[in-house]
Amino acid sequence: MPVLKVEGVTHWSIPVNDLNKAEDFYGELLGLAPVGRLGNNIMSCFNVGDHNILLCERPSPVDGPLKEDAGVHHSFTVSPETFELACKVFHERNVTIEHLTYRAQGVFTGRELYFFDPSGNRLELRDPTWTQGMPEPSFEKLARA
Repeated sequence: MPVLKVEGVTHWSIPVNDLNKAEDFYGELLGLAPVGRLGNNIMSCFNVGDHNILLCERPSPVDGPLKEDAGVHHSFTVSPETFELACKVFHERNVTIEHLTYRAQGVFTGRELYFFDPSGNRLELRDPTWTQGMPEPSFEKLARA
């Protein structure tokens, strides 16, 4: 039996190097809904579904993708159409892609595209409608379709 009972998630925080660039990436490119900057102006809140995400500007920028944080990432669920559009847009805008995975087993199944935001945070777009036996085109093929 748990000791405490958490009732919900208020927000998750993502550290970013440049708040303006991060707001463009998460708001304009990924389509999260801007809620506004917090009073201290080093944090900006975005909403997606029932979740709030705080972009928190680092005091000292970090250079490059944070690959040493193996497995750490934030995942967003998208439709098949949005997944395929993202491959094209990410290719056009030179978003750094880590890999595309087709996951047939486990808790979170579907096709998953892992990529990095401008601050080096690993993110994932997940299309849960993909199932084993469906086509498994490469990122390059989806980007050029």
